[in-house]
Amino acid sequence: MKTTKTVSFRLDPSNPLRMTLEQKQALRDLGDEAIDYSDIPPQTGGGWRHVSEQVPAENKQQITLRFDADVIAFFRGTGRRSQSRIDAALREYVNAQKKVR
Repeated sequence: MKTTKTVSFRLDPSNPLRMTLEQKQALRDLGDEAIDYSDIPPQTGGGWRHVSEQVPAENKQQITLRFDADVIAFFRGTGRRSQSRIDAALREYVNAQKKVR
């Protein structure tokens, strides 16, 4: 039988693990140089970007549209910046139609 040395753990939200005082102090005392980054790729910089940064502000036009209530409820239910997601969905549709033609 082959062993992978993989530890499996399932977090129970109703019974979270508690750190001991000694574990908390050891974590506080841990310096940045002690962190092992060998199992993750190096960061290339750049950081996170917002959708609005990808499209110049002068490219946007303000208009009034009417959508079905369930469509608006769906996009608003996905969190903040729902208008950007609606714009992205419409852009996907436009790009798909350009490929068909």
